[in-house]
Amino acid sequence: MARPDGRRPDQLRPVTLTRGWSTHPEGSVLVEFGGTRVLCTASVTEGVPRWRKGSGLGWVTAEYAMLPRATNTRSDRESVKGRVGGRTHEISRLIGRSLRAAVDLKALGENSIVLDCDVLQADGGTRTAAITGAYVALHDAVSWLAARKALTGRVEKVMHRSVAAVSVGVIAGEPRLDLDYAEDVAAEVDMNVVCTGDGEFVEVQGTGEAGVFARDQLDALLDLAVAGCVELAEAQRKALS
Repeated sequence: MARPDGRRPDQLRPVTLTRGWSTHPEGSVLVEFGGTRVLCTASVTEGVPRWRKGSGLGWVTAEYAMLPRATNTRSDRESVKGRVGGRTHEISRLIGRSLRAAVDLKALGENSIVLDCDVLQADGGTRTAAITGAYVALHDAVSWLAARKALTGRVEKVMHRSVAAVSVGVIAGEPRLDLDYAEDVAAEVDMNVVCTGDGEFVEVQGTGEAGVFARDQLDALLDLAVAGCVELAEAQRKALS
């Protein structure tokens, strides 16, 4: 079965990383995976949370949100509902964990960086796009600290590896890379994979949406994801160069 946009099974959607999209944050990136667009901003604060003071370690965390009309129908703002939903909490924590894997917190010193990832338009893979874009915004925020001699170590020491993420899945028995919304809702197996630029795994989230899946399908999906993350790491490198 052909993909909705005619891509090969192992092909990413067009990926764009636009740095400096927002004026005020220490780092900002508009990341686009096809029709999915996420604004990632990095805000620097001197000092760390109370429970981390005196440790000599920095802190990196993230918050994720979706605009009311990021999707086909309007959803209420969670601030109006008076509570943050479980999905939002889960994705925020995933982004934070993924970005901390890229950072030497001791070299960061007692500085905090918050990554805000706001989905402007959703067409599948919002969390993976957020992680990929937030890494670049984080890198720019660390460079901002370095320019003010506020780091314990060099930028290369703090950002000691790159991190990117991509979705994979099985549709009509075929493993596919970087699912759009139409594919995501039809997937028999759905997986989000976070990798370093060297192809090592940070996190793997996968489920059989329509039953179980075999070891060879898992291996095929992981191979696709690693290859996709290597491509994304190169896009990050080019954006930062």
